[in-house]
Amino acid sequence: MILKSRRTFLATAAAGTALLAMPNIVRASNGGRSVSFHNLHTEERLSATYWRNGRYDNGALREIDTVLRDFRTGDVHDMDPKLMDLLHNLQQSLRIDEPFGVISGYRSPKTNALLRKASTGVAKKSFHMKGQAIDIRLAGVELQDLHRAAVNLKAGGVGMYVKSDFVHVDTGPVRYW
Repeated sequence: MILKSRRTFLATAAAGTALLAMPNIVRASNGGRSVSFHNLHTEERLSATYWRNGRYDNGALREIDTVLRDFRTGDVHDMDPKLMDLLHNLQQSLRIDEPFGVISGYRSPKTNALLRKASTGVAKKSFHMKGQAIDIRLAGVELQDLHRAAVNLKAGGVGMYVKSDFVHVDTGPVRYW
């Protein structure tokens, strides 16, 4: 790489030094992006590099879809790759590499209707049914800190459910609750 100016060189050096100073941050190797999950209902665990060499890895995304399936019905749905980017960025901002504890990923329309009957907190047109939402916890991170970090990303919807001990994130419009 040829650096065109002293300013470019200094900015590049500063960025590299900042990354090295963050030992607990999830770093992307060779431009890769990874996420890790522990599905709390099925006990499945997955660490997947879903982005590599400048593009999404379809095989890794299929593995993610399977782990984030509707555990009640077994239905698998394509999860939004931008949701994986949001989760990857969330882990980086928190400087932690623990797997996300998954409460709910994809929800089939049948499951969503069932949950709506049992609770007032389930949206009729939930982003879970589109593969654009996930309800998570993160070991070693207080719920309020996880919520704050997700809000600071300004990347979609973020909700905190204290009684149920999870944070909802989605790739819909930016909004908070």
